[in-house]
Amino acid sequence: MTQYEQIAPPTRGKGAEAAPLVPAQPVPAAALPPDLRSGLAGLAPEWTGESAGRRAHWRDPNPQSFTEADRTATTLLFGGLTGMQSALLEAGFAAAGFRTEALPEPDAAALATGKEFGNRAQCNPTYYTVGNLVKHLISLRDERGLTAAEIEARFALLTSGSCGPCRFGLYRTEYRKALRDAGFPNFRVIAFIPQHGVQQICGEGEVRFGAAFFAHFVACCILGDVLNLLGYRLRPYEVVPGATDAALAACRALLAPAIAARRRLTPVLLRCRRILAQVRVDRLRPKPKVAVIGEFWAMTTEGEGNYRLHRFLEAEGAECVAQPITNWFLYLNWVGAYDEAARYAAAGERGLAARWRHVRAVAISAVARAYLSGTFHCFATLLGLTRYHLGNMRELAALAKPFYHNELRGGEGHMEVAKRIDMALRRKVHLTISVKPFGCMPSSAVSDGVQALVSARYPEAAFLAMETSGEGEVNALSRVQMALFRAKAEARAEFAEALAAHGVADVAGLPEPTRAGRTVTAPLHAPRHRWACTAANCLLDL
Repeated sequence: MTQYEQIAPPTRGKGAEAAPLVPAQPVPAAALPPDLRSGLAGLAPEWTGESAGRRAHWRDPNPQSFTEADRTATTLLFGGLTGMQSALLEAGFAAAGFRTEALPEPDAAALATGKEFGNRAQCNPTYYTVGNLVKHLISLRDERGLTAAEIEARFALLTSGSCGPCRFGLYRTEYRKALRDAGFPNFRVIAFIPQHGVQQICGEGEVRFGAAFFAHFVACCILGDVLNLLGYRLRPYEVVPGATDAALAACRALLAPAIAARRRLTPVLLRCRRILAQVRVDRLRPKPKVAVIGEFWAMTTEGEGNYRLHRFLEAEGAECVAQPITNWFLYLNWVGAYDEAARYAAAGERGLAARWRHVRAVAISAVARAYLSGTFHCFATLLGLTRYHLGNMRELAALAKPFYHNELRGGEGHMEVAKRIDMALRRKVHLTISVKPFGCMPSSAVSDGVQALVSARYPEAAFLAMETSGEGEVNALSRVQMALFRAKAEARAEFAEALAAHGVADVAGLPEPTRAGRTVTAPLHAPRHRWACTAANCLLDL
């Protein structure tokens, strides 16, 4: 036995009983050679086995004070959503008395900055978002001539936090490390935690982000969802390229000032509807319908973080089905209701106070759910987004339960599995693409593990798991092109089936008034659903 071994390894001879396992004891520092003793000199005493003392737990000194005096003196930076939602949120924050600025869409330079100042082995969204902030602050310093102290005093970041089996909960620490190394050690990172509800910052003298603020925030996000979904419906079938983007830009220019001035939105929304209704479309062009699901940031961003996947799909002749953020809000509401029911079922007491707390929590959850769905459908009705159905969270949870436990909450939780099964059962799309960032633990486990079982149970549902790393764009998009080959063939087959139902072989065989009918040319018309292909459904409406 050497001087560093505490016990001999157990032997298991043939026919002999196994030797009992003896717990190893800490090695005294005096028994170590001089080179190892010098390396342990700076470590905590309890790590060396010489002391049973305890040290105070390390805390990240994150400056995040934001008082009422800072409301008009400090510009809150935010990002991570679509361009439409960022513009509407800027106006919404202004209506609430805040000075805000949306960060630009993260690009390759933001990724490089994040890798330069961030820790190693982070997930892709961390590098993009952290690098995007640092890049913006460096541009304020080097291009606008502000000092680091001025930037720390006049700007702060408003972001979302979380907890659970995802490194998203560590973003604030990653921001602190990168900001410190980039020369902004006192820059404030203000995070609100969705699991903590609507009362987030409640320190003495600090701004309270209460229920009214979050209701306004959610409403701006939902309005952006409706406009984005209309864009994805119109853009693949527009007759004049760029007409849909021009119409959406005009809507944004009308809505942002109205929101900032707190004017009534109904007349403005109806005016936006008339603008969108002027986009000329031709829906008798069979296109595959492709759903983009996966990790929240990767499937939501419109920039280089997912290789501009939505626009790439449209350029390749597909109709893209994006996931609204409203579904994420509804999922968070479902999680709260599910956990409350589990707590109440597990509680031993059934006193009046416990019952009242449970009833109150259930009522608040129901009101929040009604607000989310009601706001969405109100905006959808006014803008012309017809026949669009938000996800039913109870049905989605039941669909995913045989494959993915509802109690697992990392990333999108069970929704990624449930969405794919729902789309397969209802024939909603020809192809489902799950976008997951490199290094994303929850989404990688779902896409690479559970989805394999889903594919075995539902072989008719084409599925592609696409990992984004910032450098593998050519390889990832080439895989998408190969998957689109089958999806396009299925769309053409559905269109041919619909033509056969009319007794014609192609579109030219349809009567001229029929080809120019409301189903084909009305921009805001949504045909009844039978096939995934929109063109085939339009023929069904004829």
